[in-house]
Amino acid sequence: MNRHKAPLYDRLVEHHNRRTASFHVPGHKNGQGLDPAAESYLGSVMELDVTEISGLDDLHQPEGVIKEAQALAAQCFGAEESFFLVNGSTAGNLAMILSVCAPGELLLVQRTVHKSVLNGLALAGARAVFLTPEWDRASGLTFGVSVEEVERALAAYPEAKGLFLTNPTYYGLAADLTELARLAHSHGIPLLVDEAHGAHFGFHPDLPPSALSCGADAVVQSTHKMLTALTMGGMLHLQGSRVNRHLIRHNLGVVQSSSPSYPLMASLDLSRRQLHTRGEEWIESGLRVLRQLRREIREMPDWEMIDRDGAASYSALDPFKLTLRMKGNRLSGFELQGKLEACGCMAEMADIRYVLLCCSLATTKEEADRLLEALHKITREEAPNKQENGLLSTNIPNKPIFLPLSAPVSFARPVPGASTKVKALELEQCTGRVAAEMVIPYPPGIPVLYPGERITAAAVKELAGLRDRGARFQGARDPQLRTLQIEEDGPNGWNAPISPHTI
Repeated sequence: MNRHKAPLYDRLVEHHNRRTASFHVPGHKNGQGLDPAAESYLGSVMELDVTEISGLDDLHQPEGVIKEAQALAAQCFGAEESFFLVNGSTAGNLAMILSVCAPGELLLVQRTVHKSVLNGLALAGARAVFLTPEWDRASGLTFGVSVEEVERALAAYPEAKGLFLTNPTYYGLAADLTELARLAHSHGIPLLVDEAHGAHFGFHPDLPPSALSCGADAVVQSTHKMLTALTMGGMLHLQGSRVNRHLIRHNLGVVQSSSPSYPLMASLDLSRRQLHTRGEEWIESGLRVLRQLRREIREMPDWEMIDRDGAASYSALDPFKLTLRMKGNRLSGFELQGKLEACGCMAEMADIRYVLLCCSLATTKEEADRLLEALHKITREEAPNKQENGLLSTNIPNKPIFLPLSAPVSFARPVPGASTKVKALELEQCTGRVAAEMVIPYPPGIPVLYPGERITAAAVKELAGLRDRGARFQGARDPQLRTLQIEEDGPNGWNAPISPHTI
């Protein structure tokens, strides 16, 4: 196959140049019906926004240019088979879980997963055993799971159908998955990896290895996050025979739109071609900007940046992720994010301590200089003797609030509390009660509480701290998190209360 081709994009351009009369959807008719106010921004994209007409193939039954584009993607990323995702990594996570777990079957799941994984478990009617993540003492952030944790889980739950991990984290912390893949395979189960933030991994010596190269069986990537596809563009890669490919194809048809966006799919094709033909050179151009930016931040005495050094517990760090905080607890991450935005620098997200800045191979020196100017300005505004933000040292635990290896939690019903009486209780009064809803600080979209879990005092403390600093929450009926929905009548809910235990 010719890696220099972008077969789907090329065919779309060829079709556009034929200037055919459109008697098919979409209704804007190659952009002719577009609001004139948007012409300069959306016009050229709308000209390529077509549907499954002759010659343009069908994502759900690919036989032509989409099949060829997906085959080139597999070649590029080292997979045996690859699938385009038009509903983001969410669709890939759902399809993986639905293809591995039948109702009532059990999946070993890293606790720090995206909310789509929980939705996948609910759709599958599966059960999950949650694995405690590793903790990096230097940064206070979590990553991966240890081999020992997985060994304990496999010994306790030999009936598990698969191991589901997230790598890298939102913050770019990465673990070596090689031993975990071998361990899963030695027990006859597949390793499923949400690699949403690692589509660029393995294409440059300074980047961590890809999950596929470590032996993962099924890997989901958000091509739009760190590469150059349009938002919602992703890929699902497969290798080996441990995941049923017929079920993957079927379930992708279930969870993905029947009207996939052709501009989005073309952007996946083009992003692959860039990586396939210029990969290391292309990434190096972005890394040059980041190396200089990191050097200059290290020389700024008021700023602390997560770096891969001797004190770090994780095996690798994505150099395109900049995680910053101001020394001395003078600003929370949320406050720092607001100040950066006031300077015209839009961060990816913030938490109680840090701001996360997502750079990429497209980040320019001019943008890096603008960030440095903003940091210098904030330094001048925040006097070194400013009173410490007490919330950073009093309300937030020094260690993350994550439960140890859990007993199986059933996701057999998709509606929390559907067969249980629930009531709202003030957050501060919820210690010891059983959650009847999922609570997800967003971003990064990682659930802190699952329905059916016993609420600990430490979890209440963390949630209160996040709430008081302006974090946003999804899943909770009360978005301000003044109250939580809890089970009123005890152990008869759709996720019966469990007692977390260490095995």
